[in-house]
Amino acid sequence: MTALSPEFLLTAFIVCITPGIGVVYTLSVTLGGGFRAGFWATIGCTIATVLHMVVAMAGLAAVLHTSAVLFQTIKYAGVAYLLWMAWAVLQSTGSLAVEASDGGSPRRLVARGILLNILNPKLPLFFVAFLPQFLPAHAAGLGPLLELGTGFTVMTFLTFLLYAVVAASGRKAILSSPSVLTWMKRAFAASFAALGARLALERAP
Repeated sequence: MTALSPEFLLTAFIVCITPGIGVVYTLSVTLGGGFRAGFWATIGCTIATVLHMVVAMAGLAAVLHTSAVLFQTIKYAGVAYLLWMAWAVLQSTGSLAVEASDGGSPRRLVARGILLNILNPKLPLFFVAFLPQFLPAHAAGLGPLLELGTGFTVMTFLTFLLYAVVAASGRKAILSSPSVLTWMKRAFAASFAALGARLALERAP
């Protein structure tokens, strides 16, 4: 029996499509560099998801759970990076420039996607709490858990790719309007700042 139940797939889709750090990053770089940039941003965010799940499955989430110092260190590094991202959007620098550009190199886009998402200490703890809820009764071994993790990873990639497609389709209209572009920059900068503030208020479980 597969662990990928309709309930799990629906819940995973809702989790993935909810605006968060990865969504804001994917949208901002897609509007700046087009679908190509959004694709590489999606790759970076997906890789970060895989890394977090590996951490969770390896039991390292328990370390974050019990080490307040480690949790706070990672958390504030993430806050600082998000605030820098907000500033970068407002200043229209690098691959975060929300204006017509080449979007930056694939390596940089992927690296930023990974770094943004990897600096959220709540994610491995989320996977520890989320995935076991959907394990089939009498599930044994890591097989079902790996199946759920793989399913969530694929869902993450497809959902972020959908955001990139939508953003790319409206890119020309947005970039051709200076007033809309200005408000988009402010909206993305505010989103990054708000996500940083929310992360700063997170407490170790």
